[in-house]
Amino acid sequence: MRARTPLLIVAVVAGTATTAVAAAPGKLAGTVGPGFTIALASKGKPVKALKAGSFTITVNDKSSSHNFHLSGPGVNKVITTVAATGTKSVTVTLKKGTYKFVCDPHASFMHGSFTVS
Repeated sequence: MRARTPLLIVAVVAGTATTAVAAAPGKLAGTVGPGFTIALASKGKPVKALKAGSFTITVNDKSSSHNFHLSGPGVNKVITTVAATGTKSVTVTLKKGTYKFVCDPHASFMHGSFTVS
């Protein structure tokens, strides 16, 4: 009985050491307005391509004439609404594919896109 005790402790410690910890979501910053502008950035640079995963998007909506709408594989999220201003955050899971962000009332000229691999 005594010889098995150290093996049991090692097995429990080894099992604990391999427990996965979820990574924190990446952070993206969106802006819309005050003029006819819309953007999405990561660390101050425009987003062109990202790796798949979880992201918290914080949008600063500076105009009551615009909204920020993100769509792509598995995502169709109006993050801020027309008539509202201020800052709003959402967490989304981005999968492989192309994503678009638009101001719905001005979608023909207020839009952007990025790819996820």
